[in-house]
Amino acid sequence: MKNIIKQLICIVAISSAMVSCHDDLDQLPTDPDIFSELDVFANATEAQSALAKLYASLALTGQDGPAGNPDISEIDEGFSQYSRMLFNLNELTTDHAVVGWGDPGLPDLHGQYWSASNDFTGAMYLRLAQEVSFCNSFIQNASNLSDDVVQTYIAEARFLRAFAYYNLADFYGNVPVLTEISTTLPTQNTREEVFNFIEEELLAIQDLLPESNEYGRVDKVAAWALLSKLYLNAEVWTGVPRYNDCVTFSNNVINSSYTINMNDANGNGTAYDELFLADNDTNGAQNEFIFTLNFDGLQSQTYGGTTFLVHAAIGGSMDPTAYGVNGGWGGLRVTKNLVNKFETGEIDIDNLNGSLGGTLSDWGLVGDATENSWDGPDMEMFETATNQYALYANLTSGELKFRFNEDWGNNYGDTDTDGTLEPGGANIPIAADGTYLITMDLDGLTYSITEIVPSGDMRGMFYTDGQELEIESIPPFSNGYATTKFKNIDSSGSQGNDSSGEFVDTDIPVIRLAEIYLNYAEAVIRRDGAADQQSVNLINELRERAYGNSSGNISIGDLDEDFILDERSRELYWEGQRRTDLIRYDYFTTSDYLWPWKGNQPNGVSTSSFRNVFPIPSNTILTNPNLQQNEGY
Repeated sequence: MKNIIKQLICIVAISSAMVSCHDDLDQLPTDPDIFSELDVFANATEAQSALAKLYASLALTGQDGPAGNPDISEIDEGFSQYSRMLFNLNELTTDHAVVGWGDPGLPDLHGQYWSASNDFTGAMYLRLAQEVSFCNSFIQNASNLSDDVVQTYIAEARFLRAFAYYNLADFYGNVPVLTEISTTLPTQNTREEVFNFIEEELLAIQDLLPESNEYGRVDKVAAWALLSKLYLNAEVWTGVPRYNDCVTFSNNVINSSYTINMNDANGNGTAYDELFLADNDTNGAQNEFIFTLNFDGLQSQTYGGTTFLVHAAIGGSMDPTAYGVNGGWGGLRVTKNLVNKFETGEIDIDNLNGSLGGTLSDWGLVGDATENSWDGPDMEMFETATNQYALYANLTSGELKFRFNEDWGNNYGDTDTDGTLEPGGANIPIAADGTYLITMDLDGLTYSITEIVPSGDMRGMFYTDGQELEIESIPPFSNGYATTKFKNIDSSGSQGNDSSGEFVDTDIPVIRLAEIYLNYAEAVIRRDGAADQQSVNLINELRERAYGNSSGNISIGDLDEDFILDERSRELYWEGQRRTDLIRYDYFTTSDYLWPWKGNQPNGVSTSSFRNVFPIPSNTILTNPNLQQNEGY
């Protein structure tokens, strides 16, 4: 099922040995031969097993499943997993999320008052430094093999190293750029120099990477996509806008074989939620995923990843089994700023029935699927024409029949479930709760039952029962809506592979095509001062998936920078993008945009602009005199 994960068994001893030799970017492995044992790089097959560790180190944290034999010591394994840290630093610090847990350093993130000794900002630095170290070791030792396949593996390792540096530049700004194993304490590079290194690497490997690759591994489109992201942030990171380059490489991705997932496998009216289900590696979503972190509840267990995103978002009156897990951790919720960005349609039964015309009749619906069950009174239908009846009704899972004047001597059912009516026929099944339009034609003895899907943006997946929109205080789980975006159930409603419900199968899309659509549209507007028609078409493709129809489509006059920022929020929330986006718009620390508990105040306040980058960890500064701390820390 997830090929990269399956290869991990081959490299346990290697990765454990490597970790003992380094902590972070100021401390590299001291033994240049540590990763060159003959049984590791004897041939392409063994090299592929080592390559798997480079991918897996972004998803997992050690050698013994969720905890027990960590790659990095003295850090809680679950807390320090890469995508969990990505959420904490890029979502929890913004209008997208709050957490009620009081672990030291965690409340500091949403309140934007972290220090250089914060455990979570430090954990991400170490995790990314580990990835750089692993990649450098692999590249150096794999270079001794002349096999063409291994050269592709080296290109993949260079991509993963560039991706780690993309994150380091985003979070910390000025960091050492290291490309080989050395015993010398490194010097610090500027953010611009880090940017230039990432750009040069991606341009160099784009034609060395395969046209396509197995799921979970990167190809040349991934290099283009990361360049799209890099160029979009160039003005912030280097002071030089590169929006034309962003447009160019976004177009390369858009014109590739990747496609927006429109496969509504579970039949709920939108294909968007398929992206975040337990079978998102096979249900059609994989065609949109350019770079993923792969998870399997049996083979790749971690308390980070989607195990964290699913469990931590469940609390209050939520039923964990509905999301494929065995319990909730009662932590994560969203702010009203995110909720209010969605146009949520509500079905107004009275207005719908008023639109039918006609008058109430003596024909009605009876059964345990109706509001009054089998005892009645019946839900009376409207006679819209002679012998034609209709009603919009909220029904529950169960059965019903058509009955005249609440008289069992005159009722209709459907014995063959073929849409035709028979006097006294069998009960008609209703499969699921919902709002339905029910019609009956007494002339032709036929009927129809059609579910009415609410209009509006169905990307906004929020749980509101027992939850308050306003966050008067962060710790109570009831303050703030919960989100049900990530689930451990597949498109057919079945639980993931781990029958205990502890660990989650759902993969995390680190880069997907929809993001590149949004990159293109933003870059065009920033470059030209106005949108183009292709931008409108791309945004409408995403919105048609979100709404299930064209009712949410926009015109070129609607599309400006702020609309795109809100659309990025609607499309990409909880996917590790938000802080970077807000910084690009100069909204992250300023008073131009506030949200609950920004600056640790209920209604939000501005914070100091130096918080647009995180501090380099204090212990790293102490051990390497070549490094200077970021301003403000």
